[in-house]
Amino acid sequence: MTEFSNGGGPPGPPIYSNDPGGHKANHDVNEQKLHREGPLGLWRQISDMVIAVGVIALIVGVIMWIF
Repeated sequence: MTEFSNGGGPPGPPIYSNDPGGHKANHDVNEQKLHREGPLGLWRQISDMVIAVGVIALIVGVIMWIF
């Protein structure tokens, strides 16, 4: 038997409550997080791409140096 008290509920869509205070609190927390951390933007994507290209270039360079 599944115990629902520790998060082992049935699969399916999430259950939304009708508590407007809870929705407002969740919105406020998400808004504070957005202001504190900022959106995932273009600069983060560019830096991730530069790092990935650098690692690939390093691997290719080492392979070319060995052979």
